[in-house]
Amino acid sequence: MTEWVFDWDEHNLAKCLARVPRAEIEQLFGDPATYLAADPHLAETRYRAMGRNALGRPLFVVFALRRIGEDLVIRPISARYAHKKEAMRWPAN
Repeated sequence: MTEWVFDWDEHNLAKCLARVPRAEIEQLFGDPATYLAADPHLAETRYRAMGRNALGRPLFVVFALRRIGEDLVIRPISARYAHKKEAMRWPAN
C-alpha cells in the first residue's frame, strides 16, 4: 500500500475542516474501495475521491496531485459528506 503525503496549509485545511475531519479525508485515500474520477476544472487538473469513512458515511473530496521535490502529494481542495442519493450513483455502490 502506498503511503500518501498530503499538502496542507491554512487555506485548504480551514476549508476542508469546516465540514470533514482531516483524519477522515486522509483515511479515504488508503481505502481500496475509494472511487477516483477526473473533476472538470479549467484552471488545473483536479480529481474526485468518493468513498466512505470508517463509520460508513459517504465522503466526497476534490483534490489535486502536485509534485513537491521528488514527492507526488495529494492536495485536498474541498471535502464534504455526500448525500445518500448522490452516493448511490458511485460505481463502488
